[in-house]
Amino acid sequence: MSSEALAATVHRAWAADLDARTLYEILRLRVDVFVVEQACAYGELDGRDIEPRARHYWLGGDGRTPGPVLGCLRLLKEPGGEYRIGRLCTARSARARSLGRRLMEAALGEVGDGVCVLDAQEHLAGFYVGYGFTASGPAYDWDGVSHVPMRRERRS
Repeated sequence: MSSEALAATVHRAWAADLDARTLYEILRLRVDVFVVEQACAYGELDGRDIEPRARHYWLGGDGRTPGPVLGCLRLLKEPGGEYRIGRLCTARSARARSLGRRLMEAALGEVGDGVCVLDAQEHLAGFYVGYGFTASGPAYDWDGVSHVPMRRERRS
């Protein structure tokens, strides 16, 4: 594992508190992964990144100095009260280092016992099953990539 990945700190910010450079780096990583790498031309910028109840998690830097964004995740609070996790990705150079797990654990720490939903790329559904998510509907095509809706019920 690279020293950069080992030193990566999980950060969290409300949409309104993100500085322009960090937001740019998060969006750039997402476009690099979801649009360029997966060869999927779609509107990555859906307007939800700047919603007042949107939280962004990212990995980068050591907590004292800025560093490249190695991974990110978006957490939304839906109008019905459930949470929605989305846009989880890691830089190609930082994969297989449990960075996605660190982001999921941080976001689910905030979700706590609440209901949480997500739309998983079908080949990654097993990753989310490990966090208590189950398929909540049939697989569907989202711009050429098979996805499955998933849900984690309220924890008691």
